Amino acid sequence: MNKHTDPEEIRLKLNKIFYKKSMDVLWLLLLLFFVNSYNICSFHDSSVPKNYQHILALAFAVQEINENPDILSNVSLGFHILNSYYTARMTYKASLSLFSAQGRFVPNFQGHNQKKVIALIGGCISEISANVAVISAMYKTPQLTYGSFLPIQHANTLFPFLYQMVPNEAQQHIGVVQLLKHFGWTWIGLGAVDDDKGDQFLQTMAPMLDENGICYAFIIRIPKWNYVDEIIEYVSQRIEYYLTVFKEKANVFFVYGEPPSFQALRMLFFAAPFMELPPLGKVWIVTSHWDFASHSMQKIWDLQTFHGTISFTVHSNQPEGFQKFLQMVRPSWFKRDGFIQDFWEQAFDCLLTTSKEWEGEENKTCTGEENLESLPGGLFEMKMTGHSYNVYNAIYAVAHALNAIFQFKSMYRRLEEGRKMAFQNVEPWQVIKLKKLKLRFTITIAGDSVHFNENAELVVGFDVTNWRIYPNGSVIRAKVGKLNPQASFGRELTIHDDQIAWHESFNQMLPVSLCNDNCYPGYSRKKKEGEKFCCYDCVPCPEGTISNQKGRKENYPNQDQTGCIPRGLSYLSYQEKLGLSLAVSALAFSLITTFVLATFVKHKDTPIVKANNRSLTYLLLISLLLCFLCSLLFIGQPGKGTCLFRQMTFSIVFSVALSSILAKTITVVLAFMATKPGSRMRRWVGKGLANCVVFSCSFLQAGICTLWLSASPPFPDTDVQSLKSEIILECNEGSAAMFYCALGYMGFLAIVSFLVAFLARKLPDSFNEAKFITFSMLVFCSVWLTFVPTYLSTKGKYMVAVEVFSILSSSAGLLGCIFSPKCYIIVLRSDLNNKESLIRGRK
Repeated sequence: MNKHTDPEEIRLKLNKIFYKKSMDVLWLLLLLFFVNSYNICSFHDSSVPKNYQHILALAFAVQEINENPDILSNVSLGFHILNSYYTARMTYKASLSLFSAQGRFVPNFQGHNQKKVIALIGGCISEISANVAVISAMYKTPQLTYGSFLPIQHANTLFPFLYQMVPNEAQQHIGVVQLLKHFGWTWIGLGAVDDDKGDQFLQTMAPMLDENGICYAFIIRIPKWNYVDEIIEYVSQRIEYYLTVFKEKANVFFVYGEPPSFQALRMLFFAAPFMELPPLGKVWIVTSHWDFASHSMQKIWDLQTFHGTISFTVHSNQPEGFQKFLQMVRPSWFKRDGFIQDFWEQAFDCLLTTSKEWEGEENKTCTGEENLESLPGGLFEMKMTGHSYNVYNAIYAVAHALNAIFQFKSMYRRLEEGRKMAFQNVEPWQVIKLKKLKLRFTITIAGDSVHFNENAELVVGFDVTNWRIYPNGSVIRAKVGKLNPQASFGRELTIHDDQIAWHESFNQMLPVSLCNDNCYPGYSRKKKEGEKFCCYDCVPCPEGTISNQKGRKENYPNQDQTGCIPRGLSYLSYQEKLGLSLAVSALAFSLITTFVLATFVKHKDTPIVKANNRSLTYLLLISLLLCFLCSLLFIGQPGKGTCLFRQMTFSIVFSVALSSILAKTITVVLAFMATKPGSRMRRWVGKGLANCVVFSCSFLQAGICTLWLSASPPFPDTDVQSLKSEIILECNEGSAAMFYCALGYMGFLAIVSFLVAFLARKLPDSFNEAKFITFSMLVFCSVWLTFVPTYLSTKGKYMVAVEVFSILSSSAGLLGCIFSPKCYIIVLRSDLNNKESLIRGRK
């Protein structure tokens, strides 16, 4: 666009935009219809001056296109602006008037000089857009809505000529949820306009919040009424809404609505001080439909309740030259602009000299040279707003679509009367090609790419805007982030926390919006019965957890359950007293057993050694020595090898010892039975029977252990549950059934030995070991019967210590009960270790 700074030249250009004679410029006939740009009905004689920027954005875009030789060369755009008054009746009337003969309301009748409507732009709210869409579908005229539009099923079928200059609402909902999660706000309030749009919003948003762990404390329905008397009635009847919002702990309020709903809230907050209600400090989250625009009668109303509001606004840019364009606007320059006079008077609170409405009243007179930059942000902004930018893009979208049609038909065009082109037969439905062509264009001034998706929705992101509203009425939109729906999942939202200005009630600290305060360290959350899942009580953490979270298994909670302490390793080691004492005891008994064995070997030819089956005695002593030594496998840090063989070694060695005792007992019994005349037992007496008993009994235990190893072998394991401050290193037996099976088999051998020895207890003393074996088996069985409940009732290293103690005590019982009397005779009473003493004892 060429830049012109001469005011007179700009004035002429502006007049040409709003006033064109068909004989001066080659017309494409009437192209654009602008609806709902300016509302003068909501508050009777009060209007919304801020909306006038939509008209100026339209005029600015048309001026750029008409001056650009690369778009619609030799063709000028024209437009006509009508007001919807926020009512369906006036919207339908205004829409149909465009399709009537000029000067008469006769739809479908076209006069000779009637300009043809090529496209419609509007409206700003979904209800008006839907009303216009009905007419545009009837006349097959493209419509580009620059505000919100209620998403409905089969919209493409119902409104095939409708294009939306705003993205789908669902993208904003996703962005709001991500925003709430980003700041940890899980307890919020919801406000929705009281109509079908609000119902659909709540039906969509409530499940989405639940899925993301967010609860709503309350829902307030906001009316969509446009008239002062209706809103005053609403305020008087719904003052409890204000109290609900004030009393609830939810510091975040997500509101869904359109401009009329915003006015209802403003009226409510304006009336609050007169009713002696406390000020309200919340974080407001609003969608792109909202704009903090004031009616002229509201210019002195305080907007600071909404300071710090966060909104998702359609991404917008600032076209070069637009602010310069606004600075040159004067009411005298627009001859056919039916809105500028009312805008000027309402914005600057004065009367133009041409106004006759308030004659006779004392009012300030407008000079027409007032500066738009002096107006507060609630009345007018010098930067292009999101809705104005949508209008700007809509004009370009239509222009590029027409340009595409022009290029397509250029080969067939013909000249008439020297300069006029036969392009006047373009029909409105042909503009629909912008969808079929999947039009994408770049606005070179703003630098943004504009294109639509398959649902005729603009593909664009959102700006996260922080509204800063100051006591002097100035309004600043600060971009603090962006929402890119095309980004990868979880990365759609980018926000800069440090750039956000919060409401003054939060003292620039990050607001907290929770149903409950966070639990102190050492306490966990417990759901409140009958409340939403975001509400909870704080109770002491369960044992072993920190703030209701289990720590790593290598750590355990401190006394206050506020932190983690590394856990120690617990096992029966040689460094502690218990393990050392058991190891020393095992070595001491091993030395004693070695001494006994050496004594018997040294005196192997003495009668007492010979009389008690010398080979079985040596086997028994060796097996007892191994029993004492195998207990050392249970002491120390468990490893793969020790876990695998310690129980097997203990079971087999003990079985050999018990088999030897059983063989000695059976041998003694058979020896005395064989002395009877005619006894057939003589053939069983001898080493063969003893060896067979020892081998068969030991082999059976070895088979059990082999099956154990092959089916479910023991392995090193850790126990993190039994002790709070320590991790128990232990050997998992693999199969408890096989462990108790091996232990039970040893018990079976002990019981059989006890019974046989008990039956032989009355045989002659000199040859008889039965009494000593009986007593030793009684000790053995007592030890292992006590072992089972004790073993099951202990954990960790003490369980291992119980088993080691049982091995040592039972082995020591066998050693002491069987061999101490013999060692006494051999070492201390050698005079009794002769054949004569044995014969005397037998007699």
